[in-house]
Amino acid sequence: MGTLSAGILMYRRRDGSIQVLLVHPGGPFWRRRDLGAWSIPKGEPAPGETNEAAARREFGEELGTVPAGPLIPLGTIRQRGGKTVEAFAVEGELDVAGFRCTSRFEIEWPPRSGRLQSFPEVDQALWWSLPEARERILPGQCPLLDRLQALCESTS
Repeated sequence: MGTLSAGILMYRRRDGSIQVLLVHPGGPFWRRRDLGAWSIPKGEPAPGETNEAAARREFGEELGTVPAGPLIPLGTIRQRGGKTVEAFAVEGELDVAGFRCTSRFEIEWPPRSGRLQSFPEVDQALWWSLPEARERILPGQCPLLDRLQALCESTS
């Protein structure tokens, strides 16, 4: 059974279209990957933590700020590796030029070197139009973009 993560898909409206904020994972494995590598900011809830609280905390750790405003449930998706992601949408703004990831992880790098190196969980954050986001997001997370688009169309 896979793990559970909770995340936030932040969006904004620009010139009659929707833009979404996606993050690129840090570390050597993802360094040269672009298409199909981006994600919503997400992470595992701590014991006793609600999924909404975990989503806000993870957003803050990965982007340096906690989004204000009510979270709109987008439901769950299951990624190829078995991880289940419960996602929430929030309309907001974030200056990606000033983002800072405070969350890091350690891995042995280079492999079998015996050296542990630390990397940021996220090395880049960018706003994308929905068509661009569909090309860059992990394939298993594409339904979240569809759900957000349907939500925005029903409320406009």
